[in-house]
Amino acid sequence: MSDSVLYEERATRNGMKIGVATLNAPQTLNGLSLEMARSLAHRLNEWAHDPDVAVVLLQGAGDKAFCAGGDLHGLYRSMRETAGQGAWANVHAREFFEVEYRLDYQIHTYPKPILCWGHGYVMGGGIGLMMGASHRVVSEHSRLAMPEVSIGLFPDVGGSWLLNRMPGSTGLFLGLTGAQLNTSDAFFAGLADFHVRHADWPALVESLLDQPWAGVRGGGADTEKAFAPRSINDGLLRRALIAMEPSETLEPGPLRQHSFMINNLCSGTRLDEIHADVAALADHADPWLAKAARTMLAGSPGTVRLTFTLLQRLRQRSLDDVFRAEYVAALVAAAHGDFAEGIRALLIDKDRRPRWNPATLEQADEVWVQKFFEEPWPAHLQHPLADLGT
Repeated sequence: MSDSVLYEERATRNGMKIGVATLNAPQTLNGLSLEMARSLAHRLNEWAHDPDVAVVLLQGAGDKAFCAGGDLHGLYRSMRETAGQGAWANVHAREFFEVEYRLDYQIHTYPKPILCWGHGYVMGGGIGLMMGASHRVVSEHSRLAMPEVSIGLFPDVGGSWLLNRMPGSTGLFLGLTGAQLNTSDAFFAGLADFHVRHADWPALVESLLDQPWAGVRGGGADTEKAFAPRSINDGLLRRALIAMEPSETLEPGPLRQHSFMINNLCSGTRLDEIHADVAALADHADPWLAKAARTMLAGSPGTVRLTFTLLQRLRQRSLDDVFRAEYVAALVAAAHGDFAEGIRALLIDKDRRPRWNPATLEQADEVWVQKFFEEPWPAHLQHPLADLGT
């Protein structure tokens, strides 16, 4: 396996182990590549079946980010190489989104506790990794967002499921604007479970080695019993995290402060009205609201339409169904053009002047968005994620 993800098994006092996986690409803010996703999925599967491993710890290298997104450079190259050939022709995009979404689903349904250290930037693909963990921890420096409107994609990695489960209409607002959340708002939005100061993280990890983890070491005839103590280990991990939480109460963040207004603006069924109301915040006295509105206005109109439509259509769907729908939309997005153009403007040429097509929300209408729900593979093939949830 590559060293783009580092693995360690730390022995605890009672002989059990903690599996530690560290995303090791700090130069790209631990952006998740196809190779990293494959490696992590493989090791998580091994640890799931290892009776000596009680808990998995997922973190990022460096002090800036847990994971700030996916490997956009690799996707950009694949989109350039297959331009005009249709969504199914992009083999890299097909593999990347399948492996990434399978990994995210694997974390959501993992049989053992997963502690995710969401320190620093947690965005896009990083949200996908963190959200399924059983114990999601933020620091005072955490900044969480789904900023896909700025790159012409949409809040994927289960975002259509996640945003629909946030308080009121705040999820739609975040999806349309890509607004960043601080530590306090991460709790309000349901993205975090625990708060540990960055300086206290090493002590927290060391304390885990002293916990009396439940399990059966050594396998053999008792191997099946190793999977019985999940609730015990969940509780031990929760207790250790609570013991490290700061005593100070977090002040309400801007999302919570403005949640009543946001719910009023985004609770309707007409996207043109919602878009106009959010756009009117561009000159708001609160800089967080103003930045959110301006980001939406500078972002892809197609992303705005697609995000709204996905949230409407998938509101009552299961997590596995959401991943299947997002997979189709992601492949079409990789062939549509705005995704490549957004990456070009942000990361390749860095001119920050994307030429969106369609250029306006009126052009990105309800007819235009239908193509993102049409399966692009040959009729004789089944959905690549057909087995999720079975």
